[in-house]
Amino acid sequence: MKMTHLFTGAILAGAMAAPVVAQELKFANFTPPFHTINASVIEKLNADLAAATGGAVTVRGYHGGELGAGPVEQYVRVVQGVADLGWGLPGYTSSQFEKTMIVELPDAIPLGSSGYEALWKAFDDHLASEFPGTVAIALWTSEPNIFIMKDAEIRTPADLAGLKVRVAGATAAQVAEALGATPVQMPINQVYNALQTGLIDGVITGASTLSDFKLDEVANSYTLGANLGRLAFYTVMNQGAFDSLTEDQQTALLGLRAAVSESAETSWNATADAALQAARDSGDNTVIDLSETEAQAFAEAVAEVVDGYVSDVGGEAALAAMRGE
Repeated sequence: MKMTHLFTGAILAGAMAAPVVAQELKFANFTPPFHTINASVIEKLNADLAAATGGAVTVRGYHGGELGAGPVEQYVRVVQGVADLGWGLPGYTSSQFEKTMIVELPDAIPLGSSGYEALWKAFDDHLASEFPGTVAIALWTSEPNIFIMKDAEIRTPADLAGLKVRVAGATAAQVAEALGATPVQMPINQVYNALQTGLIDGVITGASTLSDFKLDEVANSYTLGANLGRLAFYTVMNQGAFDSLTEDQQTALLGLRAAVSESAETSWNATADAALQAARDSGDNTVIDLSETEAQAFAEAVAEVVDGYVSDVGGEAALAAMRGE
């Protein structure tokens, strides 16, 4: 009997002394490892989560579409459990994210306002239902959109007449049409070749793409100052993978939401600022800084589209929440 107690005690002592098995979360990244997402979200999330859980939970990035190519399919891959975590753009499947997409509209939030704060202000009451099967870990926006063109200078909406402009989603397509352009919807990783070959004349997107997707190599004209909206992004986690964490680990992960979102947005802006400065310094680009009066012409051209979209999706309350009203 005594030996039995000793044996049982030894087992319990060994179990208590055994290290906690670390859980490594797979983060699907459809872009190369040099993209801004890696350092600002994936590596930060790994470092902060490992620190908060004593190394019990870590994050590993799988880059360049290693877990499945194509940015459009990333949300589904997370839902299906191919990846534990992934990032993407609501604009690629905009019908799923009708109210989330409001933040992308021109003049939805001022040029100098924080996109990630606007999204989280509206999330619980207005946006959460648009993220089924997942837990939102980070929400943020890009730097404000600009015109990135090849062999075309944009100073007024009339300058866009007849030009083919790449857009990220249906909302941006309506904006492009209101400005007189022909929208062409395609993933950002196809834009380089499309610009190079003349399939499109330009793109409405953030300046961070100049370096992240090397668009500086094929574009030569940039127009800044109009509030053309911005792109929204998400990082989501598979619901089952989240549920597999302990309660303390879940709390630690959710506690990182604001910091990771801010890190992403800050990095996007920093990348954009550096890319624009490089474009200015190169000497072979045209950089157009619109005056307030010139910028207002673009706002007036798209106002009806913006108001109509918000009304169509019943997004008045979501927009007010984003604005902190």
